[in-house]
Amino acid sequence: MSVREQGHTIEYPTLLKVWGALVLLTAALVGASRVSEAAAVWAMLALTPLKAALVLYFFMHLKYEKAVLKAMVFTALAVLIIFIGMLFLDISFR
Repeated sequence: MSVREQGHTIEYPTLLKVWGALVLLTAALVGASRVSEAAAVWAMLALTPLKAALVLYFFMHLKYEKAVLKAMVFTALAVLIIFIGMLFLDISFR
């Protein structure tokens, strides 16, 4: 049987490790928010994409998809990042 016929299964230890990483990253965000507002913003900009990548890759099974679909997802995310960057530039120069 091929992988497509069996379905996509990820072992529980891997899922638990990813879940633990997500919990630790969330705790880091909460900790940064208690330090200062600027630290919270920078931590959110740095850690949230990492958390999203973990969820996409493992829980949404992007790990098993073809390169074309991965390229489409990452292109959409790149466009989103560009527009958010343009928003920050617009706000900072007002």
